[in-house]
Amino acid sequence: MDILDVMQQPLIDNSIVDLEYHNYQPFVTSKLGYNDEVRISLQELDIYTLPCESMLYLEGNLTTEDGKSVTKLKLINNAFSFLFREIRYEMNGVIIDSVRNVGLTSTLKGYLSYNESESVKLQNSGWFPKQSTLEGDKFNVCIPLKMLLGFFEDYRKIILNMKQELVLIRSSNDLDAVTAIDETEKPKINIEKIYWRVPHVSVGIPQQLALTKILDKNVEILVPFRSWELVEYPSLSQTTRHTWPVKTTTKLETPRHIVVAFQTDKKNKVTSNMSKFEDCGLTNIRVFLNSERYPYHDLFLDFNNNKFATLYEMFASFRKSFYELENEPIFTPKEFKSIAPVTHIDCSHQKETIQSGAVILRIEWETSSNVPSDTTAYCLILHDRLFRYDPLTKIVRQV
Repeated sequence: MDILDVMQQPLIDNSIVDLEYHNYQPFVTSKLGYNDEVRISLQELDIYTLPCESMLYLEGNLTTEDGKSVTKLKLINNAFSFLFREIRYEMNGVIIDSVRNVGLTSTLKGYLSYNESESVKLQNSGWFPKQSTLEGDKFNVCIPLKMLLGFFEDYRKIILNMKQELVLIRSSNDLDAVTAIDETEKPKINIEKIYWRVPHVSVGIPQQLALTKILDKNVEILVPFRSWELVEYPSLSQTTRHTWPVKTTTKLETPRHIVVAFQTDKKNKVTSNMSKFEDCGLTNIRVFLNSERYPYHDLFLDFNNNKFATLYEMFASFRKSFYELENEPIFTPKEFKSIAPVTHIDCSHQKETIQSGAVILRIEWETSSNVPSDTTAYCLILHDRLFRYDPLTKIVRQV
């Protein structure tokens, strides 16, 4: 028994001797305006980096196009993600992971992923899910990149001997990141500094020799992760029954989680809050992967009479299914109804017929009354991806 082993030696792990953050700036530090491409490169090949712990540092101020006071303007929850319409991570020129509509994608994913204690830490990145709005005209934030891309969240290994790039494309305006009472307000968010903060890892001599042998053997290293893709249905027809054949930008394989959300007349409206969603009188919803239906039973929802317990349970079960953690949802049922009445459908357990090839995704739902005009539906798909890279030849390919 361990309690009798009085001569047991303490275990000291010296495999990592140092881990320090290095800041990387864009090629052109002056091009941080609307629609600009911000490209931050990590060129060193003789270092070990840990991208999963890297973060995006932003510094700037909130103003208006005419230079007036910003006392009437407030930043919404996760506002700084809405400053970018696309983010990409590239390895040796090959796109490993990318997300479009960064603000909405990371907001939806965050509502499902984080609990209250994690949200306290993420306030440093502008994450205030219950406060919803932030005041002040100056800001500096550190956004963990695992909030924005599935690669950074899932792949928890160092990268060997590869050129890496982070590419961000600014949005065409800042209306979705800010909220105000007066619809004539024209907000402008100036980014003064932007850094990619990447950990450099120094290892002990035995570990250094082992990693060098991997390079010498010319073997490919697997990079598995779950990618996030947000698909938009811009304007729903004003009926009570809807069918949506979801078209993705790439061939859809092995989707594990589907999240469906609705917003009415919010996009590019400074008086709206893009971090909040509506239920639109949803009464039932189902997803079809080829011919397989998820969930199997009807939901019988009625938000007007507070009958949404089943939908809340589906929302709360995400952390256990996705991370294998305890179900600690960020919202109470009341907060869920008012802030993010979204539908999470767990399709992580699938038959081999679905896993063996391309998947056709279709969503069907009913509402208690006609959907309001200018209502947009969003479908967030979390699906498996697998890459291989050879640190000696620098070849990167998708499996």
